[in-house]
Amino acid sequence: MAVEGVFINGPMREGYDSVLTDEAVAFVADLVRKFRDRHAALLARRVDLHRERQSGTRPWGFLPETLSVRAGDWRVASVPEVIADRRVEITGPVDRKMVINALNSGAKVFMADFEDANTPTWDNQLQGQLNLRDAVRRQIDFVAVETGKKYALVDKPAVLFVRPRGLHLPERHFVVDGQPAPGSLFDFGLFFFHNAKEQLARGAGPFFYLPKLESHLEARWWNDVFISAQDALSIPRGTIKATVLIETLPAAFEMEEILYELREHSAGLNCGRWDYIFSFIKKRAHERAAITPDRALVTMDKAFLRAYSLLLIRTCHKRGAHAMGGMAAVIPIKNDPAANDVAIAKVRADKLREVTDGHDGTWVAHPGLVPVALEIFDAHMKSSNQLDRRRDDVSVSVEDLLRVHEGPRTVDGVRHNIRVGVQYLEAWLRGTGCVPLYNLMEDAATAEISRAQLWQQIHYQLEVEGLGKLTPEAYAKLAEEEMTRVRAEVGDERFTSGRFSEARAMFDRLVNAPVFEEFLTLPAYEALRETMKD
Repeated sequence: MAVEGVFINGPMREGYDSVLTDEAVAFVADLVRKFRDRHAALLARRVDLHRERQSGTRPWGFLPETLSVRAGDWRVASVPEVIADRRVEITGPVDRKMVINALNSGAKVFMADFEDANTPTWDNQLQGQLNLRDAVRRQIDFVAVETGKKYALVDKPAVLFVRPRGLHLPERHFVVDGQPAPGSLFDFGLFFFHNAKEQLARGAGPFFYLPKLESHLEARWWNDVFISAQDALSIPRGTIKATVLIETLPAAFEMEEILYELREHSAGLNCGRWDYIFSFIKKRAHERAAITPDRALVTMDKAFLRAYSLLLIRTCHKRGAHAMGGMAAVIPIKNDPAANDVAIAKVRADKLREVTDGHDGTWVAHPGLVPVALEIFDAHMKSSNQLDRRRDDVSVSVEDLLRVHEGPRTVDGVRHNIRVGVQYLEAWLRGTGCVPLYNLMEDAATAEISRAQLWQQIHYQLEVEGLGKLTPEAYAKLAEEEMTRVRAEVGDERFTSGRFSEARAMFDRLVNAPVFEEFLTLPAYEALRETMKD
């Protein structure tokens, strides 16, 4: 590459040069140089604030310094008509077959995910960019080698949104002036450079989801990135529209401020429920009083999840922004009709809660759930959205946002967390970031819940029904038993040829660590570096 100061150390396979053109590389490098110092400062600020909360010097609460924003009379800019109706959105990774199936699913929106549903290998990132470039131009197709089945786009596919990586993940294969680029800028910059004008020409636009923000200052950073990118390509400011996932506990106290910072570029907020549960546990890991029950009991209709969901709707509709519901992680159970009926009934109840509460749309992880969610929203939301439902009746306090779900911690819950956590991490290390396990679609967020709950239970040696105290020794015994079960479930050949030993060792280190690791994907990404070499 001829761009000064940029070193690309990932293998250059067929087609990669069409993404990593000198012009595109220079565009991304310019964003990195402009914004990486603020990016580093924002990550450092996260650490500082967490330490203050752990020490008790910074209590949880709404920011006094931004009271004028919350009290002000302002609204976000309107969105284009093409995304006025987002009643059902499907999410998934950026592999070619998934992109086609998701765009063809009948959902209003497909969120192509470079983040939690994707292992950020060099090949996954570059092939994902190629796949999305072809999808934008309606040139994407796929032939399954094992069956010969052909996949192509329907005439009216879903509208494409793209989720770049969170601020915490680097791209070590794209080095600018001796430092790895932030993965978020790499993903956003390449996609925007190649596709923004093409999307506009086709009647859509550059639409994004922003993950794992923790403050309005991080939203301000993204807003400035958007302005810089639009100016560089002579695209009018405000063309980009972004939905922020409220999936961290700190962000729940800054929803209005986040909308305000992005008001020219805002497409609303989303209840990122799985990451939010993980963040709730992680940010309060030092509080023995904040221990959650079994993962299956941490549901959206109770405690802190109910409070934050209602607050998000009220906040968004007060400011004229879409309030998107959360992910249904259930996948259809083909070989057990009775169990499938039970699972689908839970999805229906969840989507009914969302639409009657006032959400403007919802998420599913599997194409088979699109008709289920559409039926519920079509029956109860007759217009494109529910922005006119202000929900001024909703009042959510700090205490409401911190209220912990009640219920037992059981040995079955511990065992399930071990199986899910290790199997997901094993798949992630093989390059697969979205994994069906036990009739749920697991991604990094759900695996993080399993890891975080186990860490708390071991750290405090909590009483677990059917076991006693979960000591490190008790955990080790259970983990060994669960790996024997996993081996029987997947088969000897799959178990021995996979990366289960490495995943088990890494997972054990994480749940037994004296200090809670911020994200499991950080050490896992370092473990990928040898795998990612050509």
